[in-house]
Amino acid sequence: MCMHMHSDLYSKLTPGSGFDLRVMTTGNEKEACYFYINCHFSDLECDCLYIPVYEAQGKYLPNVLQPEEKVQLTEKLKDLADAIASQGEWNQYLLKQLQGLKMELEGNNKMDIFKREPINDNLGSEIQIPILMIACNRPEALRASLKNLIDTRPSSSRFPIVVSQDCMHQPTADVVRSFGNEIKHFTQQPDQSPIKDLKPKEKKLEGYYKISRHYKWALTQVFDIKGYKAAIIVEDDLVFAKDFFEYMEALYPYLMKDPSLFCVSAWNDNGKESMVDNSQNEKLYRTDFFPGLGWMITSNLWSELRDKWPKGFWDDWLRQPDQRRDRQCIRPEIPRTEISPHGKKGVSKGQFFDKHLKFIKMNTKFVPFTKLDLSYLTKDRYDSEWVKGIYKLPLVSINDVLKNTNPSHKEVRIEYVTKNDFKSLAKRMGIMDDFKSGVPRMGYRGIIPFLLNKKRVYFSPPSTWTKYDTSWS
Repeated sequence: MCMHMHSDLYSKLTPGSGFDLRVMTTGNEKEACYFYINCHFSDLECDCLYIPVYEAQGKYLPNVLQPEEKVQLTEKLKDLADAIASQGEWNQYLLKQLQGLKMELEGNNKMDIFKREPINDNLGSEIQIPILMIACNRPEALRASLKNLIDTRPSSSRFPIVVSQDCMHQPTADVVRSFGNEIKHFTQQPDQSPIKDLKPKEKKLEGYYKISRHYKWALTQVFDIKGYKAAIIVEDDLVFAKDFFEYMEALYPYLMKDPSLFCVSAWNDNGKESMVDNSQNEKLYRTDFFPGLGWMITSNLWSELRDKWPKGFWDDWLRQPDQRRDRQCIRPEIPRTEISPHGKKGVSKGQFFDKHLKFIKMNTKFVPFTKLDLSYLTKDRYDSEWVKGIYKLPLVSINDVLKNTNPSHKEVRIEYVTKNDFKSLAKRMGIMDDFKSGVPRMGYRGIIPFLLNKKRVYFSPPSTWTKYDTSWS
């Protein structure tokens, strides 16, 4: 590491290269390092390639390098150029905050120092929604996921890809750069220090705290630095359905205008092939549960969450009442993402993959969502039509469904009253049986729709239900 470098020995411009190459001392007169920058910065930290000074003196630096050293230098130059570009944007962001704070302290009009006019958010009348890809150290997973995204997206201008990488893993960074101009922005989370002040039990789960730190960095880059109004967040172990972008684009205006919506998600935790209706692959639902795994939020929501972002376990934190605030996400009957086998490797060590996640199957038939009337998802209409309609259905037992006691009943309701009712029946029916802040997975007002024995089941609380019980978690 060459840190806080000084004592400029000499500077030469390599003929025809445009590179400003400098040799700086490192505290050892016999060794030096050099790097490429667009402008001259003082006290710049960088990874360096060491070259004995006596070999470099009086020569253009590239001429003293071995072939493998040139390759190594080229990669370091790319890293540095990316870091400087990102730092420049970050400096502009900090400057805007400081200027706003100064105005407020001087007694001028109060202002949101984080507020920023969106840049490149619309191309004429064209909606632009960036895809924020979260990556760390799984190069082959990232390669497959990015290729799938690029092959699937209908427009690079409408859906620019932003990759945010943690871990500073060079092979993963190389994969990002191999896609060239297909990637709009590439940023690397700079803080690789250990998480501070963790309790002994938390130390074992430090990876989850690093993930939360990375998410905050990445979302700040997309919303506060780049200024986008909304973003779709994905991870490097996801596979995307052919209508993934169509789905997100169709729901974008609903998310932007409906204050009762929290997010749009491509995921269904109960999306096993036998539990969804493939003849209704256009069917969408509201859910009180945050599904994640390919999800879209707005900059307004980020502004609300940013200052209280958690130290760890960000996804469960989002599911808490203080964050959700009785808002819902939209989710599909049939998932528009699925987890690749690469998902077995990661911080969670493949938890639930073999038992559950690998059985979730995404949609394979394109649905033209942007041409469909999705107004049934607006809250007032959804509650008056969907919720009330469910409580008019026949109330049956799980045995009635398993034995197909009433073949004419295509849609039925199975009721639970207590937490134990829910868990025992959920296990028998094969749906997820856990709660997060009292909310069952995919539930809306406690109601979970799925197929059982080819019959539509609405697993629901009594009609007198009023709110979730957080003690059920």
